[in-house]
Amino acid sequence: MPVEPLLLALAGLAAGFVSVVVGLASLVSYPALLAAGLPPVAANVTNTVSLTAAGIGATLGSRVELAGQGRRMRRMAVLSALGGATGAALLLTTPADAFEALVPVLVGGASLALLLQPRLRRLQAGHHHLREEGPLVMAGVYCVAVYGGYFGAAAGVLMLALLAAASDEALHRLNAAKNTAAGVANAVASLAFVALGPVDWSAAVPLALGFLAGGSVGPAVARRVPQDVLRYAVCTAGIGLALVLAVQTYG
Repeated sequence: MPVEPLLLALAGLAAGFVSVVVGLASLVSYPALLAAGLPPVAANVTNTVSLTAAGIGATLGSRVELAGQGRRMRRMAVLSALGGATGAALLLTTPADAFEALVPVLVGGASLALLLQPRLRRLQAGHHHLREEGPLVMAGVYCVAVYGGYFGAAAGVLMLALLAAASDEALHRLNAAKNTAAGVANAVASLAFVALGPVDWSAAVPLALGFLAGGSVGPAVARRVPQDVLRYAVCTAGIGLALVLAVQTYG
């Protein structure tokens, strides 16, 4: 294998693992595609197509955590599919500048919300919580999927923060649900990009192979990580990505 595809495969391996554990695969894969010489839009589209493999790997590797979540996942899959299709349509038909200007704020805000989750729960004791099946959460799942289909970086952070605010379940189970929902959004968006977008297949294939491997082994590691460690890792990585995106967007 030539050096560049090998490096992309290794980047995909690392990104697939990061995607499962902290939901920030694009922090690794998107810069790798830019470094390989792809222009931004082609890198974004190619990254989304390749990320589908990470979603498949993560779902296969998260069977333990997904057990008993059939109802939640059916609901989230429908919303994620609709959102992914909407996001892909927006990317292919509108300029990206206005939406991308919001990305650093969204990523940073979601990361901080996840960090403060235990304190917010204590403050909300005795009060009504967000209902996971309520319209606000359902709309949030759809909007995150739109963002995932449109740009994708840190969509997992946003989805995990939303689920954590509406559910008392273990973070590892919510993380598995997030990975599967994000995979559905990526898969639907990828269908549009394969048909209409500038996918660079010479980069997409090795990256996808790495994603599949990394996404498959990630859940086995993630389920052994203490919840607080996982929460702090997501927050730190999310804030780091927000700063990187802020410099790229506003610099």
